[in-house]
Amino acid sequence: MTDRQAYFDVVVRKDFLSFLSKAFTTASGGDHFAPNWHHDAIGHQLGRVERGSSTRLIVTMPPRYLKSISISVAWVAWRLGRDPGLKFVCVSYSAELAQKHAGDCRAIMQTDWYQRVFPNTRLKRGGGAEMDFATTKGGGRLSTSVGGTLTGRGGDIIIIDDPIKPDEAMSEAARRRVIHWYANTLSSRLNDKSKGAILLVMQRLHEEDLAGHLLEAGGWDHLSLQAIAETSEQVLLGGGRVHERRAGEALHPEREDVDRLNALKAVMGSATFSAQYQQSPVPAEGLHVKREWFRRYSETPERQPGDLIVQSWDTASKDGVFNDFSVCITALVRKNEVFVLDVFRGRLQFPDLRRRAIDLARSWQTDTLLIEDAASGAQLIQVLRHEAPRGVPTPIARKPDGDKETRFSAQTHRIEAGDLLMPEDAPWLAGFERELLGFPNLRHDDQVDALTQLLAWRSISRGRIGMIPPELIRLE
Repeated sequence: MTDRQAYFDVVVRKDFLSFLSKAFTTASGGDHFAPNWHHDAIGHQLGRVERGSSTRLIVTMPPRYLKSISISVAWVAWRLGRDPGLKFVCVSYSAELAQKHAGDCRAIMQTDWYQRVFPNTRLKRGGGAEMDFATTKGGGRLSTSVGGTLTGRGGDIIIIDDPIKPDEAMSEAARRRVIHWYANTLSSRLNDKSKGAILLVMQRLHEEDLAGHLLEAGGWDHLSLQAIAETSEQVLLGGGRVHERRAGEALHPEREDVDRLNALKAVMGSATFSAQYQQSPVPAEGLHVKREWFRRYSETPERQPGDLIVQSWDTASKDGVFNDFSVCITALVRKNEVFVLDVFRGRLQFPDLRRRAIDLARSWQTDTLLIEDAASGAQLIQVLRHEAPRGVPTPIARKPDGDKETRFSAQTHRIEAGDLLMPEDAPWLAGFERELLGFPNLRHDDQVDALTQLLAWRSISRGRIGMIPPELIRLE
């Protein structure tokens, strides 16, 4: 073995990005590998998984940017080379796609250079078909499709790669099938529930796709790679390196520059492009409101004479995983301006709803409490009026008039006029804006309903009573 070859073997064995550049030529039939900073960003996150510092990782990125070859194919082969006892379970939306990824991974592991670099990793003779192959050390790669059987099988690492076809993503039934199969079958297949890792890599297709469902639940690390950066950002690359990405910059200009991406957007439409290429299932400009209408405040406004702290509740009738949320918007109202201070959103059974309503009213020293007189809201109104807890204003029952879209549309002129102000940053802000922009095309509209109720009440209250003192308004 020459010194050059020995050096190559050491580098490829230790550095995943070097391995990826070599493995790509095998998996792609000899095509040239064009390295880019986003490969380093992916490698950094995969390194965190290998070290155990991340056990739940979501990578969302556009199609055809090597997400599958990088993670489902090359990384699996590399990890099995370093630890041939590892057990992988790899899932895709179809058996054909799962078989292709498995075949590419197996082809890499059977090359002469791989077997020289990793002499302790060998595929077991007769160790299963292409979809289920094993190493002589007890590890291997089991492939299946969403909905496939996994009876009696488990893995140290589960990789979910594109769990739903793009042309099925608009089907609520199809999305639910994926989520149910993940929750009821796949998520329980880790050999070690505390140390095992689950990775999801996909292009976003719908707000309620598997990535959206898991991100909403929380507890996941997320690397989101947009085809065109909407804002400037710093992306960690590992080893103390950071990529400074500027707004308007293409993800990989050598592959697709901004002009080509904009031409693609014109063909496929802004909504589809926003989801699949921008990883944002809701376009920047909504049907009823535009993002540019949102005013911002950098510091929480200090309360002045005449200001009101108003809370608007829209409550759900059930707390199941697919049902609506209960939402409370807390705002400081100053003349025509409405400063949104906080948005609570959660699925609560009634005892928890009652406690949360009381706690939020007290913590914000609420002057006016608006509750939609429907579903669990009607019960909440009765209970709070009967109990009259200290520090909680008497709730004002609000009966919705007309359909949701008509009610919201009637208030959008307030947003366009700049009457609605939101903070520059808050944990709830992205979800709140997404729902306003996506209404009425999203599954959930509880935040829209709570805001509509708040803005409608403010319009009526100013027209009827002007600036009546808070202690009288709460008795309305």
